[in-house]
Amino acid sequence: MRKKGLKVLFLMMALALIIVGCGTKENAKEENAKKESSKNESSEVTTGASEGSSYTPLAELKDSYDIVIVGSGGAGMSAALEAKEKGLNPVIFEKMAVVGGNTLKSSSGMNASETKFQKEEGISDSNDLFYEETLAGGHGTNDPEMLRFFVDHSADAIDWLDSMGIRLNNLTITGGMKEKRTHRPEDGSAVGQYLVNGLIKNVQEKDIPVFVNADVKEITEKDDQVNGVKVQFDHKEDKTIKADAVVVTTGGFGANMEMISETNPELKDYVTTNQIGSTGDGIKMIEKLGGYTVDMKEIQIHPTVQQEKSYLIGEVVRGEGAILVSSTGERFVNELDTRDAVSSAVNQTPDKFAYLIFDSGVKERAKAIEQYEKLGFVVEGQTLAELAKEINVPDTALEATVGKWNEDVAAKSDTAFNRTTGMEHDLSKGPYYAIKIAPGIHYTMGGIKVNPETEVLTKEGTSIKGLYAAGELTGGLHGENRIGGNSVAEIIIFGRQAGIKSAEFVHSLK
Repeated sequence: MRKKGLKVLFLMMALALIIVGCGTKENAKEENAKKESSKNESSEVTTGASEGSSYTPLAELKDSYDIVIVGSGGAGMSAALEAKEKGLNPVIFEKMAVVGGNTLKSSSGMNASETKFQKEEGISDSNDLFYEETLAGGHGTNDPEMLRFFVDHSADAIDWLDSMGIRLNNLTITGGMKEKRTHRPEDGSAVGQYLVNGLIKNVQEKDIPVFVNADVKEITEKDDQVNGVKVQFDHKEDKTIKADAVVVTTGGFGANMEMISETNPELKDYVTTNQIGSTGDGIKMIEKLGGYTVDMKEIQIHPTVQQEKSYLIGEVVRGEGAILVSSTGERFVNELDTRDAVSSAVNQTPDKFAYLIFDSGVKERAKAIEQYEKLGFVVEGQTLAELAKEINVPDTALEATVGKWNEDVAAKSDTAFNRTTGMEHDLSKGPYYAIKIAPGIHYTMGGIKVNPETEVLTKEGTSIKGLYAAGELTGGLHGENRIGGNSVAEIIIFGRQAGIKSAEFVHSLK
């Protein structure tokens, strides 16, 4: 009896261990799923881009570098490549789990004038026209010195990218422009992921260390000169890293709704297209050192944002021929007017939303639409009447609107709203498509005041020694309104400049 009882006891214990083991495995699975979900949330901007990139292990961190670059978007990586080219030892610290920042979300392209790719297509453009159209887009409030440097160095930036295998030779047009100067990848796809993938490839080939999950908390200084940063790794380990210069390229504050509400309370209920890391960290750190801000209330609303996922629908769709209709099925604006004007027009429609309407031809030319399809934003109809039914607008009105548009395209004259660009093709190639949109927070034009050398300035007009900034965290270039395609140009042009000028400063110390 005793033996039989012991057997039963052993069987029961074994069964219990199996159950516990299974429970432990299930708990582990749940925990891993939670971790993966958290990881996905923290890096939601990175889908497809820079995944699989190998970053520098923390064990290889050094106590000092020639130049610390804070932020790994287009501006940060451009600065790092130029500093390395000047014979220095830069490092990149990125607070997110992957590189790219808001650059990853860029879709339309990069503006530049007098480029070799324009000349190949017989496009007659000039830096002066680029200057004037950008100034008009900013309502005359742009910093003239920054703008002049920007346009005059735009073609060189295109050549520099091309020299590294990042070719932007597919041309389109964006709102506020008269010429095709928005440069895209050869296949017409979204510029952001292509650009980030190309830059990180070059950064790694040059053996420039890139540390992710590296959150810079403070820029240090001694004797009125920047001398390094304090950085937190993996949300726990703090380190002080010495450097002769610091370049800040942390982006704007479009994902910081507290800062948005403080600077422009009217926008507190808008969705934002910004990646979650765009929280204004660099602006705050620089202000503590005596830097100051300009144009902080100038926050750009983008007219075509898919609201449920706060996803930007790039201007390239309109640039390749799409039109906007309200819930009545009728056009209501020049679709390629400046972003502020189009956003205002959408907000004045009966339901404060609109539909982008396009055909298979636009879809073929604007490769970014493939991504919008994958995300479930695109509604399809074999005919305009079928599409109208799908989006619940009057079919007769939609058919009449597209018919009138096609007549205007043939006549090269938009009799309703004086649109003059993006009219090379009519909308007559079925199937037809629609994307529901409304305005959303897209870009913060205000930020730290710098000069064309990217030196951070104090209110007294002096520069803070050893401190440079580039990209969306700076203010002045765009004034009250940014032209689509100018942000990508800005990060490359002034990112390069920050790398060059910080390198010159470091060399002057040696």
